[in-house]
Amino acid sequence: MTHELVLGVDAGHTVTKAVLFDATGRAVARAGGTVPLKSPQPHWVERDMDEVWQTAFQAVAACLAEVGSDAGRAVAAVGLAGHGDGLYSVDGQGRPVRAGIVAMDTRAESVLQEWRGTPVWSRAMELSGTVPFAGSPAALLAWLARHEPGALVQARWLLSCKDWLRLKLTGAVATDPTDASASFTDMRRGGYSPELLDLYGLGALARLLPPVLACDAVSGTVTQEAAALTGLIAGTPVVTGAHDVDAAALGIGGTTPGELCLIAGSFSINQVVSERPVVDPRWQVRHFVRPGQWMTMSTSPASVANLEWFLRVTGAPADQRYGVHEAIGREVEACLEGPSEVLFHPFVYGSPHPHPASGTFLGLRGWHGRGHLLRALMEGVVLNHRWHVDALCSKLPVTGAATRLTGGAAHSAVWSQMFADALRRPVVVTDVQESATRGAALLAATAVGLLDDVTDPRATPPYSGATTPPQPGRRTRRGVPGVPGDVGGSRAGLGSPGRARGSGVSAGRAGDMRDRQAFGHDHCRYPGVGTPL
Repeated sequence: MTHELVLGVDAGHTVTKAVLFDATGRAVARAGGTVPLKSPQPHWVERDMDEVWQTAFQAVAACLAEVGSDAGRAVAAVGLAGHGDGLYSVDGQGRPVRAGIVAMDTRAESVLQEWRGTPVWSRAMELSGTVPFAGSPAALLAWLARHEPGALVQARWLLSCKDWLRLKLTGAVATDPTDASASFTDMRRGGYSPELLDLYGLGALARLLPPVLACDAVSGTVTQEAAALTGLIAGTPVVTGAHDVDAAALGIGGTTPGELCLIAGSFSINQVVSERPVVDPRWQVRHFVRPGQWMTMSTSPASVANLEWFLRVTGAPADQRYGVHEAIGREVEACLEGPSEVLFHPFVYGSPHPHPASGTFLGLRGWHGRGHLLRALMEGVVLNHRWHVDALCSKLPVTGAATRLTGGAAHSAVWSQMFADALRRPVVVTDVQESATRGAALLAATAVGLLDDVTDPRATPPYSGATTPPQPGRRTRRGVPGVPGDVGGSRAGLGSPGRARGSGVSAGRAGDMRDRQAFGHDHCRYPGVGTPL
Protein backbone atom coordinates (compact mmCIF):
# COMPACT_ATOMS: atom_id res chain seq x y z
CA MET A 1 0.00 0.00 0.00
CA THR A 2 1.46 3.36 -1.01
CA HIS A 3 1.76 6.35 1.32
CA GLU A 4 -1.11 8.29 -0.20
CA LEU A 5 -3.11 9.47 2.83
CA VAL A 6 -2.58 12.02 5.58
CA LEU A 7 -4.17 12.00 9.01
CA GLY A 8 -5.44 15.13 10.73
CA VAL A 9 -6.15 15.14 14.47
CA ASP A 10 -7.95 18.02 16.19
CA ALA A 11 -8.34 18.10 19.96
CA GLY A 12 -10.97 20.71 20.72
CA HIS A 13 -12.32 21.71 24.10
CA THR A 14 -14.80 18.85 24.27
CA VAL A 15 -14.43 16.70 21.16
CA THR A 16 -11.33 15.13 19.63
CA LYS A 17 -11.55 14.18 15.96
CA ALA A 18 -9.34 12.11 13.67
CA VAL A 19 -9.91 12.28 9.91
CA LEU A 20 -8.05 10.57 7.07
CA PHE A 21 -7.65 12.63 3.91
CA ASP A 22 -6.14 12.07 0.53
CA ALA A 23 -3.37 14.45 -0.52
CA THR A 24 -5.88 17.00 -1.86
CA GLY A 25 -7.80 17.21 1.41
CA ARG A 26 -10.74 14.97 0.51
CA ALA A 27 -12.00 13.10 3.57
CA VAL A 28 -11.75 9.32 3.41
CA ALA A 29 -12.69 8.26 6.95
CA ARG A 30 -13.39 9.92 10.28
CA ALA A 31 -13.92 9.14 13.95
CA GLY A 32 -14.05 11.05 17.19
CA GLY A 33 -14.72 11.02 20.88
CA THR A 34 -15.69 13.33 23.72
CA VAL A 35 -13.55 14.35 26.65
CA PRO A 36 -15.62 15.55 29.62
CA LEU A 37 -14.92 18.95 31.11
CA LYS A 38 -14.67 19.02 34.87
CA SER A 39 -15.24 21.91 37.29
CA PRO A 40 -13.96 20.74 40.68
CA GLN A 41 -14.29 24.30 41.97
CA PRO A 42 -16.15 27.39 40.77
CA HIS A 43 -14.36 29.05 37.84
CA TRP A 44 -12.21 25.97 37.19
CA VAL A 45 -12.60 24.13 33.86
CA GLU A 46 -10.23 21.18 33.48
CA ARG A 47 -9.69 17.86 31.73
CA ASP A 48 -7.89 14.70 32.70
CA MET A 49 -4.81 14.70 30.44
CA ASP A 50 -4.70 10.90 30.24
CA GLU A 51 -8.33 10.93 29.08
CA VAL A 52 -7.39 13.48 26.41
CA TRP A 53 -4.73 11.10 25.09
CA GLN A 54 -6.96 8.03 25.39
CA THR A 55 -9.73 9.72 23.43
CA ALA A 56 -7.23 10.76 20.76
CA PHE A 57 -5.63 7.37 20.21
CA GLN A 58 -9.01 5.66 20.21
CA ALA A 59 -10.28 8.13 17.60
CA VAL A 60 -7.23 7.49 15.41
CA ALA A 61 -7.63 3.74 15.73
CA ALA A 62 -11.33 3.90 14.87
CA CYS A 63 -10.66 6.15 11.90
CA LEU A 64 -8.03 3.82 10.48
CA ALA A 65 -10.27 0.80 11.10
CA GLU A 66 -12.89 2.32 8.79
CA VAL A 67 -10.44 1.99 5.91
CA GLY A 68 -9.02 -1.43 6.74
CA SER A 69 -6.52 -3.33 8.82
CA ASP A 70 -3.52 -2.03 6.84
CA ALA A 71 -4.67 1.60 6.67
CA GLY A 72 -1.78 2.75 8.85
CA ARG A 73 0.65 1.78 6.09
CA ALA A 74 -1.02 4.27 3.74
CA VAL A 75 -0.53 7.23 6.09
CA ALA A 76 2.34 9.41 4.89
CA ALA A 77 2.21 11.83 7.83
CA VAL A 78 0.13 13.02 10.76
CA GLY A 79 -0.85 16.66 11.39
CA LEU A 80 -2.06 18.01 14.72
CA ALA A 81 -4.36 20.83 15.78
CA GLY A 82 -5.87 21.65 19.13
CA HIS A 83 -7.58 24.29 21.19
CA GLY A 84 -5.40 27.23 22.07
CA ASP A 85 -4.42 28.74 25.41
CA GLY A 86 -5.05 26.81 28.60
CA LEU A 87 -2.18 24.81 30.09
CA TYR A 88 -0.99 21.19 29.96
CA SER A 89 2.02 20.68 32.23
CA VAL A 90 4.21 17.57 32.34
CA ASP A 91 7.23 16.42 34.34
CA GLY A 92 10.60 15.24 33.05
CA GLN A 93 9.17 11.79 32.25
CA GLY A 94 6.32 13.27 30.23
CA ARG A 95 3.69 12.55 32.90
CA PRO A 96 0.93 15.05 33.76
CA VAL A 97 1.73 17.21 36.77
CA ARG A 98 -1.92 18.14 37.27
CA ALA A 99 -5.16 18.20 35.28
CA GLY A 100 -5.09 20.08 32.00
CA ILE A 101 -6.63 23.54 32.17
CA VAL A 102 -8.70 24.67 29.19
CA ALA A 103 -9.19 28.18 27.88
CA MET A 104 -12.71 28.49 29.35
CA ASP A 105 -11.22 28.46 32.87
CA THR A 106 -11.60 31.76 34.75
CA ARG A 107 -9.77 31.12 38.04
CA ALA A 108 -7.12 33.69 37.11
CA GLU A 109 -9.54 36.62 36.90
CA SER A 110 -8.08 38.03 40.12
CA VAL A 111 -4.67 38.17 38.46
CA LEU A 112 -6.09 40.14 35.55
CA GLN A 113 -7.73 42.60 37.90
CA GLU A 114 -4.29 43.37 39.33
CA TRP A 115 -2.72 43.77 35.89
CA ARG A 116 -5.38 45.95 34.28
CA GLY A 117 -4.51 49.61 34.25
CA THR A 118 -0.84 48.95 34.98
CA PRO A 119 2.18 48.92 32.63
CA VAL A 120 1.80 45.15 32.48
CA TRP A 121 -1.37 45.60 30.43
CA SER A 122 -0.18 48.25 28.01
CA ARG A 123 3.31 46.85 27.48
CA ALA A 124 2.00 43.33 26.96
CA MET A 125 -0.16 44.59 24.11
CA GLU A 126 2.75 46.47 22.54
CA LEU A 127 5.06 43.46 22.65
CA SER A 128 2.77 40.48 22.08
CA GLY A 129 -0.21 41.95 20.21
CA THR A 130 -2.63 40.82 22.88
CA VAL A 131 -3.57 41.33 26.47
CA PRO A 132 -4.00 38.23 28.64
CA PHE A 133 -7.37 36.80 29.48
CA ALA A 134 -8.22 34.43 32.31
CA GLY A 135 -7.55 31.27 30.30
CA SER A 136 -4.30 32.45 28.72
CA PRO A 137 -0.98 30.82 29.69
CA ALA A 138 0.35 34.04 31.24
CA ALA A 139 -2.58 34.46 33.61
CA LEU A 140 -2.78 30.76 34.47
CA LEU A 141 0.94 30.49 35.20
CA ALA A 142 0.80 33.56 37.43
CA TRP A 143 -2.12 31.98 39.30
CA LEU A 144 -0.34 28.63 39.67
CA ALA A 145 2.80 30.38 40.93
CA ARG A 146 0.71 31.83 43.75
CA HIS A 147 -1.65 28.96 44.55
CA GLU A 148 0.01 25.75 43.33
CA PRO A 149 3.76 26.47 43.30
CA GLY A 150 4.49 22.78 43.77
CA ALA A 151 3.02 22.02 40.35
CA LEU A 152 5.52 24.36 38.70
CA VAL A 153 8.38 22.86 40.68
CA GLN A 154 7.44 19.42 39.33
CA ALA A 155 6.90 20.65 35.77
CA ARG A 156 9.49 20.25 33.04
CA TRP A 157 7.38 21.43 30.10
CA LEU A 158 4.39 23.72 29.74
CA LEU A 159 2.46 22.58 26.69
CA SER A 160 -0.65 23.39 24.71
CA CYS A 161 -3.23 20.68 24.01
CA LYS A 162 -1.98 19.47 20.63
CA ASP A 163 1.60 19.47 21.92
CA TRP A 164 0.58 17.07 24.68
CA LEU A 165 -0.73 14.72 21.97
CA ARG A 166 2.54 15.06 20.05
CA LEU A 167 4.50 14.12 23.15
CA LYS A 168 2.40 10.97 23.54
CA LEU A 169 2.64 10.09 19.84
CA THR A 170 6.34 10.71 19.38
CA GLY A 171 8.06 11.37 22.72
CA ALA A 172 9.18 14.73 21.26
CA VAL A 173 8.57 18.13 22.84
CA ALA A 174 7.74 21.05 20.52
CA THR A 175 5.21 23.72 19.71
CA ASP A 176 4.54 25.97 16.72
CA PRO A 177 4.40 29.76 16.18
CA THR A 178 0.59 29.95 16.36
CA ASP A 179 0.33 28.37 19.82
CA ALA A 180 3.59 29.87 21.08
CA SER A 181 2.24 33.37 20.45
CA ALA A 182 -0.60 32.89 22.94
CA SER A 183 1.32 34.84 25.61
CA PHE A 184 5.08 34.92 25.39
CA THR A 185 6.37 35.66 21.88
CA ASP A 186 7.34 38.96 20.31
CA MET A 187 4.61 39.92 17.85
CA ARG A 188 6.99 41.40 15.29
CA ARG A 189 10.26 39.54 15.75
CA GLY A 190 8.92 36.12 16.67
CA GLY A 191 10.46 33.89 19.29
CA TYR A 192 9.99 34.00 23.04
CA SER A 193 10.41 37.42 24.62
CA PRO A 194 12.35 37.57 27.92
CA GLU A 195 10.85 41.01 28.49
CA LEU A 196 7.32 39.63 28.30
CA LEU A 197 8.10 36.83 30.72
CA ASP A 198 9.66 39.27 33.15
CA LEU A 199 6.72 41.63 32.73
CA TYR A 200 4.40 38.92 34.03
CA GLY A 201 6.83 37.96 36.78
CA LEU A 202 7.43 34.60 35.09
CA GLY A 203 11.03 34.98 33.91
CA ALA A 204 12.17 31.98 35.96
CA LEU A 205 9.79 29.74 34.00
CA ALA A 206 11.36 30.41 30.58
CA ARG A 207 13.14 27.04 30.82
CA LEU A 208 9.74 25.29 30.79
CA LEU A 209 8.66 26.63 27.39
CA PRO A 210 8.91 24.14 24.49
CA PRO A 211 11.04 24.76 21.39
CA VAL A 212 9.17 26.43 18.51
CA LEU A 213 9.19 24.71 15.10
CA ALA A 214 7.51 25.66 11.83
CA CYS A 215 3.91 24.50 11.46
CA ASP A 216 4.80 22.25 8.53
CA ALA A 217 8.02 20.85 10.05
CA VAL A 218 8.37 17.19 10.97
CA SER A 219 8.65 17.34 14.76
CA GLY A 220 8.89 13.63 15.52
CA THR A 221 7.86 10.15 14.45
CA VAL A 222 5.33 7.70 15.86
CA THR A 223 6.77 5.50 18.61
CA GLN A 224 6.28 1.76 18.90
CA GLU A 225 4.03 2.27 21.91
CA ALA A 226 1.83 4.82 20.11
CA ALA A 227 1.74 2.62 17.02
CA ALA A 228 0.33 -0.27 19.06
CA LEU A 229 -2.45 1.96 20.40
CA THR A 230 -3.39 3.78 17.19
CA GLY A 231 -2.73 1.43 14.29
CA LEU A 232 -0.24 3.85 12.77
CA ILE A 233 3.13 2.51 11.67
CA ALA A 234 6.08 3.25 13.94
CA GLY A 235 8.28 5.86 12.28
CA THR A 236 5.40 7.72 10.59
CA PRO A 237 6.27 11.46 10.53
CA VAL A 238 4.28 13.73 12.82
CA VAL A 239 4.12 17.40 11.81
CA THR A 240 4.17 20.27 14.29
CA GLY A 241 0.70 21.50 13.33
CA ALA A 242 -1.16 24.61 14.52
CA HIS A 243 -3.68 26.18 16.85
CA ASP A 244 -7.07 24.92 15.68
CA VAL A 245 -8.14 28.45 14.74
CA ASP A 246 -5.36 28.69 12.17
CA ALA A 247 -5.82 25.08 11.07
CA ALA A 248 -9.52 25.72 10.49
CA ALA A 249 -8.72 28.74 8.34
CA LEU A 250 -6.48 26.52 6.21
CA GLY A 251 -9.14 23.84 6.10
CA ILE A 252 -11.84 26.08 4.66
CA GLY A 253 -9.49 28.03 2.41
CA GLY A 254 -9.76 31.22 4.47
CA THR A 255 -6.14 32.27 4.06
CA THR A 256 -6.59 35.32 1.84
CA PRO A 257 -5.62 38.48 3.75
CA GLY A 258 -8.72 40.52 4.60
CA GLU A 259 -11.19 37.66 4.28
CA LEU A 260 -13.56 37.29 7.24
CA CYS A 261 -13.91 33.80 8.73
CA LEU A 262 -16.02 32.76 11.69
CA ILE A 263 -15.58 29.62 13.75
CA ALA A 264 -18.67 28.97 15.84
CA GLY A 265 -17.36 26.18 18.03
CA SER A 266 -16.91 26.11 21.79
CA PHE A 267 -15.39 29.58 21.41
CA SER A 268 -16.69 32.48 19.36
CA ILE A 269 -13.78 32.98 16.99
CA ASN A 270 -13.88 35.75 14.41
CA GLN A 271 -10.73 36.14 12.38
CA VAL A 272 -8.97 37.92 9.57
CA VAL A 273 -5.51 37.08 8.22
CA SER A 274 -3.44 40.24 7.80
CA GLU A 275 -0.07 41.17 6.37
CA ARG A 276 0.75 43.63 9.13
CA PRO A 277 -0.11 43.54 12.82
CA VAL A 278 -2.93 45.86 13.90
CA VAL A 279 -3.22 45.97 17.68
CA ASP A 280 -6.42 46.60 19.66
CA PRO A 281 -7.56 45.36 23.07
CA ARG A 282 -10.68 43.86 21.48
CA TRP A 283 -8.68 41.18 19.69
CA GLN A 284 -5.51 39.15 19.65
CA VAL A 285 -2.75 39.37 17.06
CA ARG A 286 -0.88 36.09 16.72
CA HIS A 287 1.50 34.59 14.22
CA PHE A 288 -0.19 32.76 11.35
CA VAL A 289 1.09 29.51 9.85
CA ARG A 290 2.90 31.43 7.11
CA PRO A 291 5.80 33.68 8.15
CA GLY A 292 5.11 37.37 7.60
CA GLN A 293 1.38 37.02 8.20
CA TRP A 294 -0.69 37.43 11.34
CA MET A 295 -3.97 35.98 12.52
CA THR A 296 -6.12 38.77 13.94
CA MET A 297 -8.86 37.14 15.97
CA SER A 298 -11.53 38.54 18.23
CA THR A 299 -12.69 35.76 20.52
CA SER A 300 -14.69 34.82 23.58
CA PRO A 301 -15.77 31.54 25.22
CA ALA A 302 -19.34 32.32 24.21
CA SER A 303 -20.42 30.33 21.17
CA VAL A 304 -21.63 26.74 20.78
CA ALA A 305 -20.37 25.86 24.27
CA ASN A 306 -23.60 27.52 25.42
CA LEU A 307 -25.62 24.96 23.48
CA GLU A 308 -23.55 22.09 24.88
CA TRP A 309 -24.26 23.41 28.39
CA PHE A 310 -27.98 23.81 27.63
CA LEU A 311 -28.32 20.25 26.31
CA ARG A 312 -26.40 18.87 29.26
CA VAL A 313 -28.80 20.60 31.65
CA THR A 314 -32.09 20.08 29.79
CA GLY A 315 -31.39 16.93 27.79
CA ALA A 316 -30.77 16.33 24.10
CA PRO A 317 -33.66 16.18 21.59
CA ALA A 318 -35.41 12.82 21.63
CA ASP A 319 -35.47 12.43 17.83
CA GLN A 320 -31.94 12.71 16.46
CA ARG A 321 -32.26 10.43 13.45
CA TYR A 322 -30.82 13.18 11.22
CA GLY A 323 -28.43 14.63 13.78
CA VAL A 324 -28.69 16.90 16.80
CA HIS A 325 -28.47 20.15 14.84
CA GLU A 326 -31.32 19.13 12.55
CA ALA A 327 -33.42 18.15 15.57
CA ILE A 328 -32.76 21.44 17.33
CA GLY A 329 -33.45 23.29 14.09
CA ARG A 330 -36.97 21.79 14.02
CA GLU A 331 -37.62 23.01 17.57
CA VAL A 332 -36.43 26.51 16.74
CA GLU A 333 -38.22 26.74 13.39
CA ALA A 334 -41.50 26.14 15.22
CA CYS A 335 -40.83 29.27 17.31
CA LEU A 336 -39.49 31.67 14.66
CA GLU A 337 -42.77 33.40 13.90
CA GLY A 338 -42.83 36.95 15.21
CA PRO A 339 -40.27 38.99 17.11
CA SER A 340 -38.01 37.50 19.73
CA GLU A 341 -39.49 37.59 23.20
CA VAL A 342 -36.66 35.96 25.13
CA LEU A 343 -33.11 37.28 25.45
CA PHE A 344 -30.07 35.16 26.22
CA HIS A 345 -26.69 36.42 27.38
CA PRO A 346 -24.29 33.75 25.99
CA PHE A 347 -21.76 34.14 28.80
CA VAL A 348 -22.05 30.80 30.60
CA TYR A 349 -18.27 30.33 30.34
CA GLY A 350 -17.23 33.97 30.04
CA SER A 351 -17.54 37.04 27.85
CA PRO A 352 -15.32 39.32 25.74
CA HIS A 353 -15.80 42.20 28.15
CA PRO A 354 -13.59 43.26 31.04
CA HIS A 355 -16.34 43.18 33.66
CA PRO A 356 -17.85 39.91 34.92
CA ALA A 357 -20.89 38.75 32.97
CA SER A 358 -22.94 35.61 33.30
CA GLY A 359 -25.26 33.54 31.18
CA THR A 360 -28.83 34.78 31.58
CA PHE A 361 -32.29 34.25 30.08
CA LEU A 362 -34.45 37.39 30.21
CA GLY A 363 -38.10 37.87 29.34
CA LEU A 364 -39.29 34.34 30.12
CA ARG A 365 -43.07 33.85 30.36
CA GLY A 366 -45.24 30.89 31.23
CA TRP A 367 -46.13 30.25 27.59
CA HIS A 368 -42.55 29.95 26.45
CA GLY A 369 -41.15 26.51 25.79
CA ARG A 370 -37.86 24.86 25.06
CA GLY A 371 -37.91 26.06 21.45
CA HIS A 372 -38.10 29.70 22.53
CA LEU A 373 -35.10 29.21 24.82
CA LEU A 374 -33.13 27.52 22.05
CA ARG A 375 -34.01 30.34 19.67
CA ALA A 376 -32.83 32.91 22.22
CA LEU A 377 -29.64 30.96 22.84
CA MET A 378 -28.81 30.72 19.15
CA GLU A 379 -29.52 34.42 18.59
CA GLY A 380 -27.45 35.41 21.60
CA VAL A 381 -24.50 33.42 20.28
CA VAL A 382 -24.86 34.97 16.82
CA LEU A 383 -25.02 38.50 18.15
CA ASN A 384 -21.97 37.97 20.33
CA HIS A 385 -20.15 36.99 17.11
CA ARG A 386 -21.56 40.18 15.59
CA TRP A 387 -19.95 42.25 18.37
CA HIS A 388 -16.57 40.73 17.52
CA VAL A 389 -17.06 41.22 13.79
CA ASP A 390 -17.93 44.89 14.23
CA ALA A 391 -14.78 45.34 16.28
CA LEU A 392 -12.63 43.83 13.52
CA CYS A 393 -14.34 45.83 10.80
CA SER A 394 -13.73 49.07 12.68
CA LYS A 395 -9.97 48.97 12.00
CA LEU A 396 -9.14 46.19 9.56
CA PRO A 397 -9.68 46.14 5.80
CA VAL A 398 -12.19 43.30 5.52
CA THR A 399 -12.64 42.24 1.91
CA GLY A 400 -14.96 39.92 0.07
CA ALA A 401 -18.72 39.93 -0.23
CA ALA A 402 -19.32 36.83 1.91
CA THR A 403 -18.27 35.45 5.27
CA ARG A 404 -16.94 31.93 5.68
CA LEU A 405 -18.54 29.99 8.54
CA THR A 406 -17.35 26.77 10.14
CA GLY A 407 -17.71 25.03 13.49
CA GLY A 408 -20.71 23.35 15.07
CA ALA A 409 -23.16 26.13 14.20
CA ALA A 410 -22.33 25.72 10.50
CA HIS A 411 -24.04 22.31 10.58
CA SER A 412 -27.37 24.01 11.28
CA ALA A 413 -29.26 25.68 8.43
CA VAL A 414 -31.31 27.72 10.92
CA TRP A 415 -28.21 28.96 12.71
CA SER A 416 -26.40 29.76 9.46
CA GLN A 417 -29.38 31.88 8.41
CA MET A 418 -29.25 33.76 11.70
CA PHE A 419 -25.58 34.53 11.08
CA ALA A 420 -26.35 35.90 7.62
CA ASP A 421 -29.20 38.02 8.96
CA ALA A 422 -27.24 39.47 11.89
CA LEU A 423 -24.08 40.16 9.87
CA ARG A 424 -26.05 41.44 6.88
CA ARG A 425 -23.62 39.49 4.71
CA PRO A 426 -23.97 36.22 2.79
CA VAL A 427 -22.58 33.24 4.68
CA VAL A 428 -20.71 30.47 2.88
CA VAL A 429 -20.27 27.04 4.44
CA THR A 430 -17.77 24.72 2.81
CA ASP A 431 -18.31 21.00 2.39
CA VAL A 432 -15.67 20.45 5.06
CA GLN A 433 -17.18 18.86 8.12
CA GLU A 434 -13.97 19.02 10.16
CA SER A 435 -12.07 22.10 9.06
CA ALA A 436 -9.29 22.03 11.66
CA THR A 437 -8.44 18.38 10.98
CA ARG A 438 -8.30 19.22 7.28
CA GLY A 439 -5.96 22.13 7.92
CA ALA A 440 -3.72 19.93 10.06
CA ALA A 441 -3.70 17.29 7.33
CA LEU A 442 -2.73 19.88 4.69
CA LEU A 443 0.24 20.88 6.84
CA ALA A 444 1.20 17.21 7.02
CA ALA A 445 0.85 16.80 3.25
CA THR A 446 3.05 19.85 2.71
CA ALA A 447 5.70 18.58 5.12
CA VAL A 448 6.20 15.31 3.23
CA GLY A 449 5.96 16.80 -0.27
CA LEU A 450 2.48 15.65 -1.27
CA LEU A 451 1.56 19.34 -1.72
CA ASP A 452 3.76 22.27 -2.70
CA ASP A 453 2.38 24.35 0.21
CA VAL A 454 -0.82 24.77 2.19
CA THR A 455 -2.35 26.99 -0.51
CA ASP A 456 -1.65 24.49 -3.30
CA PRO A 457 -4.57 24.80 -5.77
CA ARG A 458 -5.00 21.03 -5.65
CA ALA A 459 -6.23 21.39 -2.06
CA THR A 460 -8.88 24.07 -2.69
CA PRO A 461 -11.80 23.15 -0.41
CA PRO A 462 -15.13 22.14 -1.92
CA TYR A 463 -18.12 24.39 -1.47
CA SER A 464 -21.67 23.34 -0.77
CA GLY A 465 -22.78 25.27 -3.83
CA ALA A 466 -25.27 27.25 -1.76
CA THR A 467 -24.60 30.59 -0.12
CA THR A 468 -26.98 31.67 2.63
CA PRO A 469 -27.98 35.29 1.89
CA PRO A 470 -29.39 37.58 4.58
CA GLN A 471 -33.18 37.70 4.78
CA PRO A 472 -34.13 40.93 6.58
CA GLY A 473 -37.68 39.76 7.19
CA ARG A 474 -36.41 36.91 9.34
CA ARG A 475 -34.32 39.04 11.67
CA THR A 476 -35.35 38.12 15.13
CA ARG A 477 -33.63 40.33 17.67
CA ARG A 478 -33.74 43.88 18.80
CA GLY A 479 -30.12 44.21 19.92
CA VAL A 480 -27.20 42.31 21.33
CA PRO A 481 -28.26 40.90 24.70
CA GLY A 482 -26.30 42.63 27.38
CA VAL A 483 -23.27 43.32 25.24
CA PRO A 484 -21.60 46.65 25.88
CA GLY A 485 -19.78 48.52 23.20
CA ASP A 486 -17.93 51.68 22.39
CA VAL A 487 -20.54 54.40 22.12
CA GLY A 488 -18.92 57.60 21.01
CA GLY A 489 -15.59 56.23 22.15
CA SER A 490 -16.70 55.36 25.69
CA ARG A 491 -17.41 51.96 27.19
CA ALA A 492 -21.06 51.48 28.02
CA GLY A 493 -23.25 48.89 29.69
CA LEU A 494 -21.52 46.52 32.04
CA GLY A 495 -19.85 49.07 34.23
CA SER A 496 -22.85 51.32 34.64
CA PRO A 497 -24.63 51.83 37.96
CA GLY A 498 -27.73 49.78 38.61
CA ARG A 499 -26.38 46.64 36.97
CA ALA A 500 -28.77 43.73 37.31
CA ARG A 501 -27.23 41.35 39.81
CA GLY A 502 -25.32 38.54 38.15
CA SER A 503 -26.57 39.37 34.71
CA GLY A 504 -23.68 41.42 33.40
CA VAL A 505 -26.10 44.01 32.04
CA SER A 506 -27.42 47.22 33.47
CA ALA A 507 -31.01 47.05 34.67
CA GLY A 508 -31.91 50.00 32.46
CA ARG A 509 -30.38 48.42 29.39
CA ALA A 510 -32.08 45.09 30.09
CA GLY A 511 -35.46 46.79 30.35
CA ASP A 512 -34.77 48.80 27.20
CA MET A 513 -33.97 45.66 25.25
CA ARG A 514 -37.07 43.87 26.51
CA ASP A 515 -39.19 46.80 25.36
CA ARG A 516 -37.78 46.70 21.83
CA GLN A 517 -40.06 44.62 19.70
CA ALA A 518 -38.45 43.07 16.70
CA PHE A 519 -35.12 42.60 15.22
CA GLY A 520 -36.00 43.74 11.74
CA HIS A 521 -37.58 47.06 12.74
CA ASP A 522 -35.38 49.84 11.42
CA HIS A 523 -35.39 51.68 14.75
CA CYS A 524 -33.67 48.81 16.50
CA ARG A 525 -29.95 49.36 16.74
CA TYR A 526 -26.97 47.27 17.69
CA PRO A 527 -25.64 48.62 21.01
CA GLY A 528 -22.20 50.11 20.76
CA VAL A 529 -22.19 50.42 17.01
CA GLY A 530 -25.22 52.52 16.24
CA THR A 531 -26.00 50.82 12.96
CA PRO A 532 -29.48 49.46 12.33
CA LEU A 533 -29.82 45.73 12.16
